[in-house]
Amino acid sequence: MAVYVVQEVQGRDILGAMKFGKLKLLLPDNAQIVLSAQPTVRKLNAALKDFSDDDYLLLMGDPVAMALAASIAARHNQGRVKFLKWDRFERMYYAVETDVSGREV
Repeated sequence: MAVYVVQEVQGRDILGAMKFGKLKLLLPDNAQIVLSAQPTVRKLNAALKDFSDDDYLLLMGDPVAMALAASIAARHNQGRVKFLKWDRFERMYYAVETDVSGREV
């Protein structure tokens, strides 16, 4: 089980996500997707190649990087992705299961 953190955000405490798996950072905080997304797509493809039903995606950072990571994770896992959603009132993460292929979760 792994929690793939899309991009590091300075000053953000994400240690609560560790109860869902080992944290794996996909992109550093200074990664920019401006002129060409291809280098980032290649890096995300390599990092998410083993993404499975046991893993989670924690969306943080650049919105384009988050969209790319979600689409790549879904492609590697037959449309299925589990996300971690922060609840600011309860101050904890909740799992959100999705299947973009149209099959029931």
